[in-house]
Amino acid sequence: MKLARVEAGSFDWRRNASADDEAVRRVAEMVAQVRREGDRALRRYTEEFDDPGLAGRAWTLGVDPADLERAWATLDAPLQRALERAADRIRRFHERQRPEDVQAAGSDGERMGMTWRPLRRAGVYAPGGRAAYPSTVLMNVIPAQVAGVDEVVLVSPPQRGTGLPHPLVMAAAHLLGVREVYRVGGAQAIAALAYGTESVARVDKIAGPGNLYVALAKRLVMGDVGIDSVAGPSEVFIVTDETADARFVAADLLAQAEHDPEAGAVLVTVDAGLADAVERELERQLADLPRREIARAALERWGAVVVAPTLEEAIEVVNRSAPEHVELLVREPDRWLPRVRAAGAVFLGAHTPEPVGDYYAGPNHVLPTHGTARFASGLGVLDFMRRMTWVAYTPEALERHRADIVALAEAEGLAAHARAVTIRAEGGSRDGGSE
Repeated sequence: MKLARVEAGSFDWRRNASADDEAVRRVAEMVAQVRREGDRALRRYTEEFDDPGLAGRAWTLGVDPADLERAWATLDAPLQRALERAADRIRRFHERQRPEDVQAAGSDGERMGMTWRPLRRAGVYAPGGRAAYPSTVLMNVIPAQVAGVDEVVLVSPPQRGTGLPHPLVMAAAHLLGVREVYRVGGAQAIAALAYGTESVARVDKIAGPGNLYVALAKRLVMGDVGIDSVAGPSEVFIVTDETADARFVAADLLAQAEHDPEAGAVLVTVDAGLADAVERELERQLADLPRREIARAALERWGAVVVAPTLEEAIEVVNRSAPEHVELLVREPDRWLPRVRAAGAVFLGAHTPEPVGDYYAGPNHVLPTHGTARFASGLGVLDFMRRMTWVAYTPEALERHRADIVALAEAEGLAAHARAVTIRAEGGSRDGGSE
């Protein structure tokens, strides 16, 4: 399979993240309907888009915890053990991210500090479209739990015919102890989490990936509620030298491409001969890939080979592009890691394919896309916490600092600010009268 060939100096990875006006209009309409009608709108949209079989039946938006338990019980024992071990590894890694409170004493007796508080309630969206992703449940719920969030709620669209979210999603929820689960998806689910309905209490923050409608809804409600990010299609950049194995490279490109026809898979190499071998391997491995049509469409549209004269310039291609995933399939990957300035996550060496991060290693797989790794980071414990500063002054400290504070307040023309300081140095009774 031939991929587009681009020279390093002319490669530009700016993807169009805009949506058509009709999709934006439709999402705004759906969010407004949920705000006005609450549960009634959620039921109507769920029956229209997700499971028409629910129409005319008595059903609740909430999923019975017994259904979650049954979903877990139906899993094969090896899959249960894999999910348990993955959850344990993810939890242990994220526990290392918990911040410590800070306290400092000033030179004049004042004290100040910073303390961390978890959010009260977080909502997690688990997709139910082309495939079910229990790993998404683990990666979004566990950081919230480690942060100490009081209530974690999960929303996921029902499957046609069952009226329930995908069994793997429900099983993962049961494993993590999530008991508040709703069979609702799409923009309507985001609106319910953001504004609340009769059945769904509003949350403080929404996390989790979804389709275009979910992304647009998250963008629309942002500010009324916190969101993790507006995620785009997944992407990987694989940086190689002459030591890379073409079979590994092709397999890793396809692992990304099979996600979605819009997924990006880019090889950045100093070895043009390796690029030729990778293209032959892609064709061979595509032949028996169950999702080959999806993968082929993604490679044809968003696949590329970038040929760089040196590894230094190959890394600069990565830094300019700021992709979600970067693999360093080079002779000394640890040597080159410090040069990577902008990426969601980096995978070092020939035996660290990106799927180990998707499922098992421990770091979060919810990562910035569309070049937003220039300024954004992957999901973590701090995303479900907020920091709060505090200050405590003694009378002596306030007196020592009074002149400076008053001078600054008066320079800004804020007389009441100055008075709030000076009044504490004046005499008089507590009720404002004279003694």
